[in-house]
Amino acid sequence: MSKGSNWGELPALVLTNLFQYLDYHDRLQASAVCWHWRSVIFQPRFFKGIHFDVARENNKKNSFFLQSLAHIISAAKISFDSCNLYDVELATEILYKLSKSSCLSSLSLQPKYATLVTPGRFYSEEEWNYIYKLFVEPIKALLSRPNPPFKELDLGCSEILTLHAADFLNSCPRPQFLQRLGFASVKQDPSHYALSAIEPTLFEKCQALQQLSLDYDTMCDEFLQTLQLLPLRRLTIHVHGLDEEHPGISEGAWATFCAKNPQTELHLTLVCAYEAVDILHSHILRPSMPLSHLKVLFCERINCDALEYLSRYYKETLKSMIWVDSMRIQEYRNIMELVLRTEQDPLVMMAWRCKKLEEIVIHGYVLDPHNLVGISRLRGRDLKVLEVSRIDLSMPSVMMTPFIEEISTQLGQKWAPLDPKTLPAALGFYPVSDDVRDQYILRYIRNGSST
Repeated sequence: MSKGSNWGELPALVLTNLFQYLDYHDRLQASAVCWHWRSVIFQPRFFKGIHFDVARENNKKNSFFLQSLAHIISAAKISFDSCNLYDVELATEILYKLSKSSCLSSLSLQPKYATLVTPGRFYSEEEWNYIYKLFVEPIKALLSRPNPPFKELDLGCSEILTLHAADFLNSCPRPQFLQRLGFASVKQDPSHYALSAIEPTLFEKCQALQQLSLDYDTMCDEFLQTLQLLPLRRLTIHVHGLDEEHPGISEGAWATFCAKNPQTELHLTLVCAYEAVDILHSHILRPSMPLSHLKVLFCERINCDALEYLSRYYKETLKSMIWVDSMRIQEYRNIMELVLRTEQDPLVMMAWRCKKLEEIVIHGYVLDPHNLVGISRLRGRDLKVLEVSRIDLSMPSVMMTPFIEEISTQLGQKWAPLDPKTLPAALGFYPVSDDVRDQYILRYIRNGSST
């Protein structure tokens, strides 16, 4: 470029080609040179998705995103405090404006709590109408647009939104392009809730679907038979209450499903399932399940028969086992302490038999350090995560050092049990509100496992 040439007058095409060689942060810095350079950056190729973090202090930022980027992005994530009516209404405003987008093909809602506060009472007509007008209708508007076809919809485990799952699928004119659907929920009251009515035939045309999450209440043999026709890579099922009239899923149905879908991983999550946890091994688990990840969250008891079942039947598939409770009820910890001192520790057997096991997380129960050493020796560096917060209280802390050093050596990384004093409030000794517990649950579910 000759002397005196103006860099601010470079053609947009030239700038576009230059920006393509830069990463996201360098591209933003380069675009700050002048107004012209900044204007060139607002293209779909440079902004695939946006995260709208709804909070009063983010209003200006979110307004800028809506004005400058909402019309060009293909993916949007909206996180908001679902117990704060002001934030809920801000989220609905963003959702309404996004519903006018001609490019959006992926939407993820992430309420911070299981509760979605509205002006009306829970399950009242006023609440239902509010949700339908401000959440359901904009989502249906997005789904009903033929081009570009919608690909991903995650309802963020919102109980009331998942009740509209059938409406959303019926609104989609091109379901054959859907790749990911998040219809599983976290219940506000796990012992009393409305059931989602969704017919398995609605999934028959979802021929590109790779990830699907549902509540166990909707599942049956017929449903699984429909799902086996899809190219699922991951099937996630949430268990809450367990209705006496629920037919369950038979061993034969799972065997047929696995024969036709050998690539599918099953992620099974029990959430505050106080009754279902006792019959997990007898009524829910089946030998032919392609179980790769099990999460049992705040079910307030351990089921050692279920742990033993895991090591017996999921030797070739199990990758992650997470069992989480708070530490405030002494009797739960004692149960685990007694059971894990038996001759056949189910966790040790799991570490020995399950060839793909990469993650073990246990909170709320006292574990024997000898058994933890055994687990680390059996799995070695293949065990990426070994997370516990309570070890035999009868052992002086000075005697724990050799155990910690041995486990660190076997795992190939520095290891120590988590300090109970620094645990999240939901895992501690003191009672917390359901909202605090549910926030922890949702964060855990969304982050997934470390594997």
